[in-house]
Amino acid sequence: MPANTSAPPVKKKGRRARLLVLVLVLLLVAGIGYGSYWSVSTVRASFPQTTGSLQLKGLSGPVQVMRDAQGVPQIYADTPQDLFRAQGYVQAQDRFYEMDVRRHFTEGKLSEMFGASQVSNDAFIRTLGWQQVAQQEWDTQLSASTKSYLLAYTAGVNAYLADHHGSALSVEYAVLGLKNNYQPQPWTPVDSIAWLKAMAWDLRGNMQDEIDRALMTSRLTTAQIQQLYPSYPYDRNSPIIQGGSVTDDGQKFVPPSGTGSSGGTSTDSTPPAGTQTALEQTSGQLAQLADTINKLPALLGPSGSGIGSNSWVVSGKYTTTGKPLLANDPHLAPQMPSLWYQMGLHCRTVSAACPYDVTGYTFSGMPGVVIGHNQDISWGMTNLGADVTDLYLEKVTPTTYLYDGRQIPFTTREETIDVAGGKPRTITVRTTNNGPLVSDYSDQLADVGKTAPVGDSAPDRAGGYAVALKWTALTPGKTMDAVFEIDRATDFQQFRDAARDFDVPSQNLIYADTKGNIGYQAPGQIPIRPKGDDGTYPAPGWDPAYTWTGRSIPFSAMPWEENPKQGYIVTANQPVVGKNYPYLITNDWEYGTRSQRINDLIASKLQGGGKISMDDMQSMQMDDSSEIAQLLVPYLLKANVTDPYVREAQQLLQGWDYNQDGDSAAAAYFNAVWRNLLKLAFGNKMPKELRPQGQCLRVPPANNPGPVDNLNGTQALVTECGTADPTDAQPDGGDRWFEVVRNILPDANSAWWNMSTINTATPTPLGTTSTPTGTASNNRDKLLLQAMHDARYELTSKLGKDIDTWSWSRLHQMTLRNQTLGTDGPDIVKWLLDRGPWDLAGGEEAVDATGWNAASGYDVTWVPSMRMVVNLADFDKSRWINLTGASGHAYDAHYSDQTKLWAEGKLLPWAFSQSAVGSATKDTLTLKP
Repeated sequence: MPANTSAPPVKKKGRRARLLVLVLVLLLVAGIGYGSYWSVSTVRASFPQTTGSLQLKGLSGPVQVMRDAQGVPQIYADTPQDLFRAQGYVQAQDRFYEMDVRRHFTEGKLSEMFGASQVSNDAFIRTLGWQQVAQQEWDTQLSASTKSYLLAYTAGVNAYLADHHGSALSVEYAVLGLKNNYQPQPWTPVDSIAWLKAMAWDLRGNMQDEIDRALMTSRLTTAQIQQLYPSYPYDRNSPIIQGGSVTDDGQKFVPPSGTGSSGGTSTDSTPPAGTQTALEQTSGQLAQLADTINKLPALLGPSGSGIGSNSWVVSGKYTTTGKPLLANDPHLAPQMPSLWYQMGLHCRTVSAACPYDVTGYTFSGMPGVVIGHNQDISWGMTNLGADVTDLYLEKVTPTTYLYDGRQIPFTTREETIDVAGGKPRTITVRTTNNGPLVSDYSDQLADVGKTAPVGDSAPDRAGGYAVALKWTALTPGKTMDAVFEIDRATDFQQFRDAARDFDVPSQNLIYADTKGNIGYQAPGQIPIRPKGDDGTYPAPGWDPAYTWTGRSIPFSAMPWEENPKQGYIVTANQPVVGKNYPYLITNDWEYGTRSQRINDLIASKLQGGGKISMDDMQSMQMDDSSEIAQLLVPYLLKANVTDPYVREAQQLLQGWDYNQDGDSAAAAYFNAVWRNLLKLAFGNKMPKELRPQGQCLRVPPANNPGPVDNLNGTQALVTECGTADPTDAQPDGGDRWFEVVRNILPDANSAWWNMSTINTATPTPLGTTSTPTGTASNNRDKLLLQAMHDARYELTSKLGKDIDTWSWSRLHQMTLRNQTLGTDGPDIVKWLLDRGPWDLAGGEEAVDATGWNAASGYDVTWVPSMRMVVNLADFDKSRWINLTGASGHAYDAHYSDQTKLWAEGKLLPWAFSQSAVGSATKDTLTLKP
């Protein structure tokens, strides 16, 4: 339930009341520096026209836009060009500001909107060159039909821009106009294509893990780091495909010689030869790179373990409807408005000339439907997590880089960044055979390695080691073709053929159709690495042995299956296949907590001949059971706590069912214990680059890091504070950490349980609270006592002394923030644009994955960004919900009208047939030629 009632009511009387309040706020805004009188008309100017008729030039015939009670549009047209032209117009009506910000992000032009604060972001994106790659895709890769649809969509967006300016586009433009005199430019097809690069960036796989491991080398040994990245538990948690096929003919695929390692998670990875010292000497550069990446706008979510999703499909043999049921809920960042935009695109007469009758979730700024169903099939997506990036350490001079014993000139280009209210900035992008030098992204990293003691190992001592990025998404692809191909597919073969073009980001695609078939396909361009290179650590760019082969895993070898014997398929970011798959997909899977819970829920429901219903699918999406609690609570209940104040909290765990319901005091206390356990056992042993900002420790001085007894303080220590962004700090508490703790629990005196040291140079906590009372005979139990003690006092400060008033949802809150002015703007503007907080159930790696980072706090950092359950027996009985609403306009009735229902786990009816859409329609707008 929400902690407040900020979601605007639909009724006009309630809306008028809010607008009267808004007038006062806007007057206050004007009085504190914006220098302009805002009125109700300013705020309402951008609300879309949803009834009557409008002229849209270029149409070949009339188009109807029918909106339901939530403002969700269903578009009816006679040609695909008219359909996508209208889609562009309608999305611009509701979400143009969001579209405009996204394209400025993908172009590296945020500085044009928001000024000098975005220059470093823009420089990094320009270095990657997303826009150039998108332009190449437009020029050389896409089919003629896809281009015609993109042109039609673009014309629709620009038709809206032609008649709307400033606050008539969105209230945010009133702020930008007052500050920067900003005016949006016309939309282009490349703007739509480039959004796929932003998706691929946020879903890029293990790049953050690669950086984290490299940073850990400054404080931990390779063996210790390996303990923090354990093998996937195949014996306990199932991969996606438990039978199925690897090749089209069902035969085992034999890879050509020289391919990378197998698909199993590595347990013995070490830094490549020649880079161990380099990694130690360049930890500062890698930390700056991580900081740069983390400061980029999180369009999809944090870059750590939260970017995931759930999807599953059940065969009609096991459902109450007799046809498949399919569920999907992608886990992304909570933001205002939601990343998703619900929409239906319908040819009045479905034919070869006009093949689209599709509905689902779209991205504002991109034509087509990304997830949903058409008249024959339904599909969902979760992140495959393929390792499609590698970092390379490079030995450089100002104009060359070392490769295979030779100095190679950089490929260079200049980029000019225009800055609102400031002078333009010019950067030079240097590119190696391993990709662009991402360590050149700003003035801060122009001096990479200058202070690192690299000795003679780099050709230019002053230049040191640079860092290059190799990434499959920087190669032009055909993903935009795949979107339209999936939208019009009518069977599994057509679906697989479409997936062949789905280059980036690599996704788990699940499938069901009205004939009763279910299936799975893994698509994407996944590189074949040289033998022995597993992408775990940054590689030596100067050594040809670590250069990518230039080949990707053939589509014929990508895992797939159709109608598996068990009758259902579950994907939740676990490994796709078992350990014997011949290619390396990644070594950094999620550890199967969510996927196995869903598998178990389905299997338990089917025991004794049971069947699964729509309500069961919806109930599974809201399952909030905690696996780590089931593992740890027995240990916590055995702890000999003698402090009655702490024992009172300990008793909350007695008889707890491990569900993280919003009103559960036990869930609140356990999650606090878990957070403190991780900090004591692992967080205090991390380098500062991985500890959250403000978390300070006492450490040996940098110039004398030798042996020290941290308990007795035999060497003078200095204060060292964490520098990581709170959403990306470690240990984040995801299911990798579940597995780490599971592995060391039997060893009561593992070095990790020592609260003060794991090696002779590890820091000690600063300002530790009082010592708990109780007895323990080993380090594990001592640490558990301390964690329970610290959690009790932490929650006392946050929730009060009376544990009867505690609840998990009071700690675990979600705020929906506008992704630009709502994060960095003045407080009064944040108040205008942001919504929340909402008190939430669920938790880290629960099926209801309301994620939080244990290193920094309990606030929600990723969520099921939408939920859907598709009924293949009767599409009109399908259900869906969005995180926010259809509108991107603050104080429009549909700005956040779905959020309260979403927080309660409810779903809305999802009309599909023309008759059902007609019955649900509240407003109809006719677009005329």
